[in-house]
Amino acid sequence: MKNINIALTPPMGWNSWDCYGATVREDEVLGNAEYMAKYLKDFGWEYVVIDIQWYEPNAVSSAYNAYTELEMDEFSRLMPALNRFPSAKNANGFKEIGEKIHNLGLKFGIHIMRGIPRQAVHQNSKLKGTDKTARDIAHQNSICPWNTDMYGINYAAEGAQEYYDSIFELYASWGVDYVKVDDIADSKLYGGAHIKEIKMIQKAIQNSGREMVLSLSPGPAPLNDAEMFIKYANVWRMTDDYWDKWHYLYEMFERCEKWAKYVGPGSWPDCDMLPMGHIGIRSIDGFWDEPPLPKGEMRDRMTRFTEDEQKTMMSLWCIFRSPLMFGGELRDNDEFTLSLLTNRYLMEMPKSITNSYQLSRVDDLIVWKAEAGSSTYYALFNASDKDTWMQLKNELLPVKYSLINVFNNNSKNENHYINCFVPRHGVALFKVENLD
Repeated sequence: MKNINIALTPPMGWNSWDCYGATVREDEVLGNAEYMAKYLKDFGWEYVVIDIQWYEPNAVSSAYNAYTELEMDEFSRLMPALNRFPSAKNANGFKEIGEKIHNLGLKFGIHIMRGIPRQAVHQNSKLKGTDKTARDIAHQNSICPWNTDMYGINYAAEGAQEYYDSIFELYASWGVDYVKVDDIADSKLYGGAHIKEIKMIQKAIQNSGREMVLSLSPGPAPLNDAEMFIKYANVWRMTDDYWDKWHYLYEMFERCEKWAKYVGPGSWPDCDMLPMGHIGIRSIDGFWDEPPLPKGEMRDRMTRFTEDEQKTMMSLWCIFRSPLMFGGELRDNDEFTLSLLTNRYLMEMPKSITNSYQLSRVDDLIVWKAEAGSSTYYALFNASDKDTWMQLKNELLPVKYSLINVFNNNSKNENHYINCFVPRHGVALFKVENLD
């Protein structure tokens, strides 16, 4: 079982995937960490997470190279690619990067795939802490359909737990605070979560002696496994990869409504990353409803979300209390993007709310309510394609109150009801402070 004192509020940070895909480099990680420490740390942002393929020397885009060579130590453990992370020389791994991030007052995270490298299995390389080898513990019929790096683990094999213990011992020595494990929360081939491996990984975290947040991807995580996720993980994805198109955001309302009752300290259903700011910098990936790009072209862009859609996304993530992982290149943030990440009312919501739920939905007009001590938050979402007016009935409000418009600072309401214009795909978000 997990440590119940980990991630008592939703984790907040930056992840390299949306901007750099499989290719992020050491200078880019540290540059974003320095930006976070300077501009965002005081608002609760703290994790810096290196996403997938940090162990691959040949990564050049968001695409995966099938059966490519991986950097690996003698004990079948993946190591940072030296051409991208030069401080990893002399078997140093991510230790120096972890120290630099910690010295900024931040926390350090990495992405891994479940299982053991196929490369280790094919070479039948050694495992630390056991006389068994990689081939002895691999489940060669348990694979990931979209990445060829790994085989799953035969959880019943002697040496299997020792392998997972050995990699988390390594991560602990690097100062890792957050581990995002992929191809585990929802199997695209086999259906459901890889529960046995989730349990092994959590046990390995406990055996490492270091506190680490355990985040599981991809989704949609099965709702009927909710109690298992609560018991063994801190974060789990409710959705497959989420990107900057309205239909992904629209679908998130239903997901949040279903998962809201499972949100609480140490257990955070995850709406996925925030694809805001400058993203897709070395991306060649498209969307299912878009034609492929000509060879050699990239999808480097600023987010496709409008400003109203970005406010909607931030409001839903915050009132639902999803983890907040920003996906853009932080150093390229414009004034509007930075204003959302440093809005003190937004940023206090995930930490202060004790109960949140969908209060009502009429077609695509959706209202969420959340409690925070003597205050109440109301989010009025217009998920339709037309501008409209939305209203809160006076019986929902105290006799005496102050009203804070989260995006427009303070205002007073004298009529004891909220009646406001909400643009298409937009939101009106209020903090109501009870003065009775």
